[in-house]
Amino acid sequence: MTMDQTQQLIRLRYPGSCAACGCPLARGVKAWWNASAHRFTCTGCRASGEGVPATAAPEREPVQIDAGVAGASAQATFERLHARRAQRIEERWGRLAGVVKFLTEDPRSTRAWARGSAGERLLAEQLGRRIGNRAILLHDRRVPGTRGNIDHLAVAPSGVWIIDTKYYVGKVEHRDVGGWFRTDVRLFVCGHDRTKLVEGLGWQTEAVQRALVTLDSMGEAPVQLHQALCFVDAEWPFFAKPFSHNGVYVSGPRSLADAVAEPGLLSVEDVHRVASHLALKLPPARA
Repeated sequence: MTMDQTQQLIRLRYPGSCAACGCPLARGVKAWWNASAHRFTCTGCRASGEGVPATAAPEREPVQIDAGVAGASAQATFERLHARRAQRIEERWGRLAGVVKFLTEDPRSTRAWARGSAGERLLAEQLGRRIGNRAILLHDRRVPGTRGNIDHLAVAPSGVWIIDTKYYVGKVEHRDVGGWFRTDVRLFVCGHDRTKLVEGLGWQTEAVQRALVTLDSMGEAPVQLHQALCFVDAEWPFFAKPFSHNGVYVSGPRSLADAVAEPGLLSVEDVHRVASHLALKLPPARA
């Protein structure tokens, strides 16, 4: 079977293995990348003119992954609340409904859904642009049996990242509000204590752990999980760096992308297998 001529010769940014011979590929070496199949082939197998040795099993078609649509469920909630309010205005004001709609706006709680959706879309765009093919991104994942959803999952050699997006304005700070003899470090945004945002990632991490149980029982190596709280449009103090609060990585989009793209233990094949599994267990919220 002749090798696909559309493959590209690239220098690996993270470890992997050859899909043909199974030899490990270290970070920095050159290999042929097949974007459609999400796999590498070493230069030796490429030079032989065969993508898969004659004794190997036929190559399986890559599983198509439904990445979802970032912010889809939040946008749907906003549109539902907006339409409900418009209907109430029409029922009450009749011919004057158009004037009332023009002079008033949706409640802040309704507008928050639209802003949240915009934040998720913005982060998805920035992560996709900065990370490229070094990770597989899954957006707006539904957690079966609950009414909640997970904003983003990033599956990379570094592990699985559970990402909660916040589109807040103001300065992000890590403050110690304790006294002389005790430490009480909290997360502040725009002068307000937002430490509870960190706690919201707990149930999301448990949902991902449950989803991975089946994969682990099939003999896969344990997958490292990371929790991240990302502020897409907030301000950071001068010389401020991302920080960890109770195990949750708190940062902006650029620092988060760099952390996700760090080298790790998962191979390219592992990344695709884990992402495919999670895409099925945690389907898009719109489904």
